[in-house]
Amino acid sequence: MLKVLAIQSADSIDIKQFRAIFPASPHYADSDELFYQTDTEKFLYVFKYGIVCFLGYNATEIAGFQQMIAPYCRNILSQPLSDEFDIGTGADQTRFGYNKLELERVTIDTLRLIMLNVSQSVALDHFNRQTDILLEETNYHTQILEKKGKMELSGTSLKKYIGRTLNLKNRIEANLYIFDSPEETWEDEDLNRMDIGLKKLFDLQARFRTIREGLEIVKENLELFKDLLQYRNSILLEWVIIVLIFVEVMNLIIEKIFK
Repeated sequence: MLKVLAIQSADSIDIKQFRAIFPASPHYADSDELFYQTDTEKFLYVFKYGIVCFLGYNATEIAGFQQMIAPYCRNILSQPLSDEFDIGTGADQTRFGYNKLELERVTIDTLRLIMLNVSQSVALDHFNRQTDILLEETNYHTQILEKKGKMELSGTSLKKYIGRTLNLKNRIEANLYIFDSPEETWEDEDLNRMDIGLKKLFDLQARFRTIREGLEIVKENLELFKDLLQYRNSILLEWVIIVLIFVEVMNLIIEKIFK
């Protein structure tokens, strides 16, 4: 039985710098991910979006690696996310089970595909958590708007909130590319079937849609908040103009009286 463990410990990892210091040569590498076979039955998958996936590593080795890669991580999470997955070998046919897959034939490509999907599942948990934070903050401000008919935030605070929300939203959107199937599945029918099966097992597509829908709600509310801010600023500007006109008129009246 082979065990896969994917851990999201940071928002992102500088894989270019990590690759430069890591002694092993990657079996697969691009600008977003590095896949290594470090021993006969040990595999390592490092992703730009903050996840490291282990296969065949014990707890001590995993803890040691996490310490080694920490300097290349940005925004380390106070509560890391993780998921485990079992791979059975020597089956008479490929079978999907609960958090488990039995393989008839094990290849480095099938192991990489499994590790990729487990990592994507953890990434979705992370993005879902971040999306929930955005929705909670947005709902808080919309409830105040419903009860009091106005935003309680000052202009500067509202701008900071919009900026913080947009930054988080953009960071999530920038990493949603990861749910595309790898090119190898387009050319290999067995890998394609396994990829489809793994995506169903982890319910990736439905969870992906939930995050997208949440981000759309946030986007619509941000547009509303920006419109309210502009309206409030325009009203303030109108009052400033009215006051200036009133002062000018009063000056003219006073001048005429004292003349």
